[in-house]
Amino acid sequence: MVSGKQYLMKFNRRWQLMAYLEAALIALGFGVLVYFLLNSLLSGLLAFVVGLLVVALIKQPWKLNLNRTSLYIDAHVKEASFSTGLLLLPENTLSNLAKLQRCRVSNELKKRLGTITPPNKIRQAALVMFALIAVGFAVHKLELFSKVDSILGNTSTPEEIQFVATDTVTRQTIIPKIIEQAITVYYPTYTRQGTKTSIDPNVKAVTNSRIQWVLQFDHLVSQVSMERMGETIPLTKVENTYQIEVSLIESGFYNFTFTNEDGTVFTSDLFALEAIPDNHPEVEIFGLPQYSYFDASDAKKVELQSTISDDFGISDAYIIATVSKGSGESVKFREEKLKFHEQITKGQKKIKVTRSLDLNILKMEVGDELYFYIEAFDEKEPKHNVTRSETYFAVIKDTVTELFVVEGTLGVDQMPDYFRSQRQLIIDTEKLIKDKPTIPTKEFKFRSNELGFDQKALRLKYGQFMGDESEMEEVPSEIITEASGEEENHEDGEEDLLKGYSHDHDGDNEHNLVPAQKSEEAEDPLHDYLHNHDNPEESTLFEESLKTKLRKALSIMWDAELYLRLYEPEKSLPFQYDALKLIQEIKNSARIYVHRIGFDPPPIKEESRLTGSIKDVGNFRKNKSMEVVQPFKAMEDAVARLETLISGNSIFKEKDKVLFTAAGIELARLAIENPGEYLQLLQGLKGIENNTQRTISNYKFVQKGVLSALPQTKQLPGSKMGYADEINSLFLKQLETYD
Repeated sequence: MVSGKQYLMKFNRRWQLMAYLEAALIALGFGVLVYFLLNSLLSGLLAFVVGLLVVALIKQPWKLNLNRTSLYIDAHVKEASFSTGLLLLPENTLSNLAKLQRCRVSNELKKRLGTITPPNKIRQAALVMFALIAVGFAVHKLELFSKVDSILGNTSTPEEIQFVATDTVTRQTIIPKIIEQAITVYYPTYTRQGTKTSIDPNVKAVTNSRIQWVLQFDHLVSQVSMERMGETIPLTKVENTYQIEVSLIESGFYNFTFTNEDGTVFTSDLFALEAIPDNHPEVEIFGLPQYSYFDASDAKKVELQSTISDDFGISDAYIIATVSKGSGESVKFREEKLKFHEQITKGQKKIKVTRSLDLNILKMEVGDELYFYIEAFDEKEPKHNVTRSETYFAVIKDTVTELFVVEGTLGVDQMPDYFRSQRQLIIDTEKLIKDKPTIPTKEFKFRSNELGFDQKALRLKYGQFMGDESEMEEVPSEIITEASGEEENHEDGEEDLLKGYSHDHDGDNEHNLVPAQKSEEAEDPLHDYLHNHDNPEESTLFEESLKTKLRKALSIMWDAELYLRLYEPEKSLPFQYDALKLIQEIKNSARIYVHRIGFDPPPIKEESRLTGSIKDVGNFRKNKSMEVVQPFKAMEDAVARLETLISGNSIFKEKDKVLFTAAGIELARLAIENPGEYLQLLQGLKGIENNTQRTISNYKFVQKGVLSALPQTKQLPGSKMGYADEINSLFLKQLETYD
């Protein structure tokens, strides 16, 4: 029976949970506000945690104990008669009257506490949360932060395109500035993202988007152009603005240049162009094994369930099913395109599709096989992205097998289809070892014994090619004589009625079904050409060089079978791998190679053969010059040139501008996958090229960055190192890099 104190404890827990909920609501509103202000999910999560801790410290829900709960109930429940404190006292310390009052209060609390709500401010906390979220959303949409910066005069932001002169300018020279810049991204139609206008010159958009720049200067300028990855594109003047529109095909870098009224050339910093690829659709098939087998009496249906998703929308998806009939050279294939049960609407980003494949409807019969996979297309233009799922199989088992007999006069295929059986045994043995902890001991021993039997059958198959007619080894003649003698005594001299009709392998006349000849007769002249079953070494179908390997493989198979019979598959596995290795060597040795058509040397003159004369014999020598490909030669030359510029032994020349331009192009190719990583380094190279940052500090910064960006190259065969120790080499490399 539940006591009154337990009712108080339940009420106290409800009170604490509501206090924690108030803190969580206020903290959630604060976290969402910070997320909208900073546009950072990590900052929002951090603000939520901090807000939760602060509000929890203010409210202190853990201090709501049973004494406070008792006082609250005494003040709000009239029937408690200010006696709930009796529920917290030990029963053995109470008088009979107090015990009676305690029982009455407990019954009253059982009726009333379910209808009383602990004191809380959940509604106020929810209002505060929604207010904070609304403020953050409004600030994010109206971009109030950027408007406040413009009111305060903070116009020199990193997002604006600023220009510097490439040469020394006079005091009277007016430097034009951009008073209006607009960068509009026109996304491909199939992405359904419309257009986006921004002032940030670092552009990130989907591949094949069209990007338009509109620049307006406060003074007259001319020859405004864009330099992108070594390509110069002039801007078109439209009224008072200069405009250009390009397609974003790949990531890279760009900058603008122009000439003012005095003929001074100005250039901007480098900015990044990042092309976001359109990902291929993702196809996930679940709840279906890759191989499905059906008997002739089964309900031959395959239930296919899949989820297809794409970042911008799915165009179409279907199943490609191929039915295979027959075997060998008479095999036939039929391919069909099957639709899903659900209608696929173009533009959906994620769909769940199903299809029931009835093998009877596909006109499959016993022994036929079905291969099917899902092919999904997105809406990318002009060419769709295509994704293929894994191939799944459905097979109707054929319980009837046909055996073909080869006549003795026909050619025999010396390489049968048994050579892949040992690999299958290894796979099954590894699976048995993996399943050992999860299966019963009886099942484990049964499967191990079955594998031992399969290993025995495989060994006997190979034994046939060594001339072995049975599983047993050759028995010594003494044992055979004793056994035959005992048998004759046991049978009391009865004649063997089947002796004249049996194929006696132990006899001397196993192949010639004629009366035996006397031993003193002449030796059979065909003895060397007969297929003698008595000698296994002579009966093999293989050439002499393969006998040893095949005999060794059979011996190893004995050991593999032994450990499988002893329920120790772990010990059997190494022998199986050794047997497989020998089998593969035998298979490769039995291949037939066609003589290569090539150079036939002239015949040797018999009169000069074995004379030792080398009078007319000369050495062959061929010289060939090959050009070494150096993909980053300009970067390496730039590092060496910067070293002379830093030392002050040389001045910047006009040909150096060409060198640093080439080095910038090579570096841009390296940074094309991650434009933001090398942006400052490229800006430093551009400053040296345009005569805007030709300082010792910039020279050192660029040299260090280019050295770090250069890929590691292998040492040349003729190169020598002063220090062979690895630690010394790393130390010297660090000195060269950070000097």
